[in-house]
Amino acid sequence: MTRWVTLLPDDDTDAYTKAAAGSGVLGGSAAADLPGSFGGTGATWDVTAKRTPAAIASEAGLPEPLDTVALAPVRGAYVPLRGPRVKRTLLLAVRPGTPGALVGQLEADLMAMPEHISTIRSWSLSRVDQTLTPSRWTHVWEQEYADVQGLTGEYLGHPFHWTCVDRWFDGEIPGAGIVEPRLVHIFRWSREPVLTSR
Repeated sequence: MTRWVTLLPDDDTDAYTKAAAGSGVLGGSAAADLPGSFGGTGATWDVTAKRTPAAIASEAGLPEPLDTVALAPVRGAYVPLRGPRVKRTLLLAVRPGTPGALVGQLEADLMAMPEHISTIRSWSLSRVDQTLTPSRWTHVWEQEYADVQGLTGEYLGHPFHWTCVDRWFDGEIPGAGIVEPRLVHIFRWSREPVLTSR
């Protein structure tokens, strides 16, 4: 099974959620991106399946997704959370030619965030599987929150975020600004867990 993050237009997300109930699909849900998201296409479809989201959509007679990445997990954690939750996805691209040691430091700082930011519940850091989905994106950083304020408040405003993590996204900081300026920062409601222990 492969986990996929797929960008959709904000049209009929319920149809994509229903399509993820077919054979060869372990789980999937789609919803419109919430205000404050940027860089996306209107909605996000998270799928765990043996088949590609494009194949699942085609079989259901739905338009092909606008962008899809297959995830190769680096590390994550499942934290039980009852009820609906906010699922946030960050797609980023490390600049070509960046030394592996610096990429490792970026990954370590991202994975350290849940130790400092209490509103992060389940989380996952993945590299994009370029063999399955050749993509401009290199990494996908995902989290779940009990509410929007957990993301827009504590997460984005936490000192660990703006002292240890933001430097990797600032091209004016020598030796640190290794992330391309174009990002996809999207978040949506989900009725059930997306980042599970499966």
